[in-house]
Amino acid sequence: MSENKIALVTGASRGIGRAVAVELASAGYDIIVNYAGNVAAADETVKLVEEKGAKAYKMQFDVSNKAAVDTAVAEILEKCGKIDVLVNNAGITRDGLFMRMNSENWLDVINTNLNSAYYVSNPVAKAMIKQRAGVIINMSSIVGVNGNAGQANYSAAKAGIIGLTKSLAKELGSRNIRVNAIAPGFIQTDMTKGLPEEKITEHIPLKTLGKPEDIASLVRFLVTEGTYITGQVIGVDGGLTI
Repeated sequence: MSENKIALVTGASRGIGRAVAVELASAGYDIIVNYAGNVAAADETVKLVEEKGAKAYKMQFDVSNKAAVDTAVAEILEKCGKIDVLVNNAGITRDGLFMRMNSENWLDVINTNLNSAYYVSNPVAKAMIKQRAGVIINMSSIVGVNGNAGQANYSAAKAGIIGLTKSLAKELGSRNIRVNAIAPGFIQTDMTKGLPEEKITEHIPLKTLGKPEDIASLVRFLVTEGTYITGQVIGVDGGLTI
């Protein structure tokens, strides 16, 4: 890798993760593109990152598997010597009414959306402490702030992300490591495809869904400019939570 700073983005093969990877690449970061299984989508992210003049390395590992994460992070640190930015973005949904939700759907979401943030942040934070510098950005959701019927598992995971963010910000601030969370609203991604857009936008003051780039631009700001911001949960939702 070059002497550029290194950013690890989980779930970077599409949607918000891809937009974040491309935006950080345009800010001069080389990108570790984590993906779960879609090689073609990951390759597209790599291509877009390289078009920005940055280097991109795709790494397939399951963020909900601690052993796989430990191996991957160790490999990154061996090759790159550092991780300057971590964006915990990977996530899934398994929606359904709580009374009908089976334990598999509960645990799948908790493991991928919440436990993964621990699995990845723990070894990365240790490296950042040695560096005495770093930025961690966790992707929460407005659903983690307000809750949502039919998404108890997702809401619980994203609320947990908020608690993790605030605690890590307090623990790591003295080592020059900033930790913030972003709470997206309804963003145009595969996860929101098929939702009734007109009904949703009725409740959004800006009357439109957001774009992945709206999240990515905030990530870039928090990484490059927001040097006195830590422990915050910033909503990007068109005013939905007002």
